[in-house]
Amino acid sequence: MLDTIPNEEKMTDLVGEALYDVWDKLCALIDEKYDMERTWNKGGKAWTYEYKYRRGGKTLCALYARENCVGFMVILGKEERLKFEKDRANYSKEVQKIYDETQTYHDGKWMMFEPVDAALFDDFIRLLRIKRKPNRKLINNFDFC
Repeated sequence: MLDTIPNEEKMTDLVGEALYDVWDKLCALIDEKYDMERTWNKGGKAWTYEYKYRRGGKTLCALYARENCVGFMVILGKEERLKFEKDRANYSKEVQKIYDETQTYHDGKWMMFEPVDAALFDDFIRLLRIKRKPNRKLINNFDFC
C-alpha cells in the first residue's frame, strides 16, 4: 500500500497529459463494468505505481504508471488461455502478438500492454470478460419510459 495516493496532477506530471487521459479513460471503462476493490501500491522495480482491481481475493487486472508510460496487465490462467485461444481471431493482431510473445508461467500468462491511446480498449474489456463477467448493472434509457 502507498502512504500517499497520487492525485491527477501528480499522475499527469509522471505520465504526461496524453497518457493520463488514456489512464483515466481506461479506469472509467473498467469502473463502468466492474464493481471492484481498488488499491494503490508501489510499482516495484519497473513501475512507479500499481493500481489493482480485485474482488474476493482475485485480481481482475492492474494498471501501472512510470515516467511517460502507462501499463495494463491481465493474467490469464490455464482455462482463461483456452478461452482466449478459441476466440483469438476476434482480437487485434497487436493483442495476439503480445499473447504469443508473453511467457507462460505456472500461474498463467502475465500479459502487459502499454497503451498510448484507446485503440485496444475493446480488446482489453474482452480479455477482462474472460476472467470475470461484468458485475455492474448499467441503467439504460428504456428504464425511464
